[in-house]
Amino acid sequence: MDCLPCEACLSYCRNRNCIPRSRVRADNFVVEIDNDLKALQQAVGGSIGASYPFEDSVAIVYNDDGKLMGLPLNRALWDEDGLMYDVIAGTFLVVGLGEEDFASLSPELAQKYEEEFHQPEAFLPLGRRLMVIPVPDESIRSDAEKAVSKPSVEHDR
Repeated sequence: MDCLPCEACLSYCRNRNCIPRSRVRADNFVVEIDNDLKALQQAVGGSIGASYPFEDSVAIVYNDDGKLMGLPLNRALWDEDGLMYDVIAGTFLVVGLGEEDFASLSPELAQKYEEEFHQPEAFLPLGRRLMVIPVPDESIRSDAEKAVSKPSVEHDR
């Protein structure tokens, strides 16, 4: 399998065991990681857990202890009726499913799940409930990106 450009490090991955996966955290991007337990654990920052909430042949790989460790809440999972049933804490990966283990996402699935999880979310506890608030893309841009798109001083008057 040929590797695709690794957007995480902006270089090319030369490892033939490299598998493109969608990695989601505060800044969304697609990364390539080795297809082994250690690489998955490193990507999510601890022991891995997997969930299969979609009809597509994909899994969400997450830090199994993320909520107990108090990792920041990342994305909500919604049922077919639009009700939130779980929240992922910390960085997670959306991976394809092979016959016996995780596999590459097809370009179509990578795009689909990047779109699905593109919008960052903030979480506001309200008693025993949790309000999910979409975060505008502008609020998560880096300072360098904000400086480039900031209008000139003339427009501030």
